[in-house]
Amino acid sequence: MMRRSASKKTGQPNSTNPITYSPSDLFRTASSKASSKEMERIDNLFYSYANRSSGMIDPEGIETLCSDMKVDHTDVRILMLAWKMRAEKQGYFTLEEWRRGLKALRADTVSKLRKALPELEKEVRRPSNFVDFYSYSFRYCLTEEKQKSIDIESICQLLDLVLGSQFRAQVDYFVDYLKIQSDYKVINLDQWMGFFRFCNENGCRRSKAKTYVVWST
Repeated sequence: MMRRSASKKTGQPNSTNPITYSPSDLFRTASSKASSKEMERIDNLFYSYANRSSGMIDPEGIETLCSDMKVDHTDVRILMLAWKMRAEKQGYFTLEEWRRGLKALRADTVSKLRKALPELEKEVRRPSNFVDFYSYSFRYCLTEEKQKSIDIESICQLLDLVLGSQFRAQVDYFVDYLKIQSDYKVINLDQWMGFFRFCNENGCRRSKAKTYVVWST
């Protein structure tokens, strides 16, 4: 008996074609997975310092973080870190702020975050960034709703922290003046920015008269 040759059935493929991916597709997939893992580690790090009740990293959590990084909590680089996160409330980091800052710094562990601090400082010290950081440092210290000014004692501390390393002579002279004067109890943002302009325009001059003019305008 003659064997019939097998005929192809319509609508059914003879073989399954393998799905192929381009190198760019594979790269995007790998990058997406890596990014997802990195964000997971960033989130886990956040929750290791966050207060369970508030869902935020509070002052106690920040002190613990600083201790783990072996950095003093009064170090100006902690303020720079807050600037990088765009943190809104002094002494507190939300998850969104934490993600923003650490992802930008490519830091998903305490060790990486500590190693990122020198580069962060260089970034802040660039003239194009420092004006923004200087302004931010004032606004970050406004702890009450609708608050527009800061008391003299706090301003003296902030000046030393933010400008002390760049304009030591001007800051020391001005802080001494602020401590003995009685005309001003608080300062506002315009006055804060005015002193920075004074430092840049006058270099190492220490004229009390000029300082007072800039301060009072």
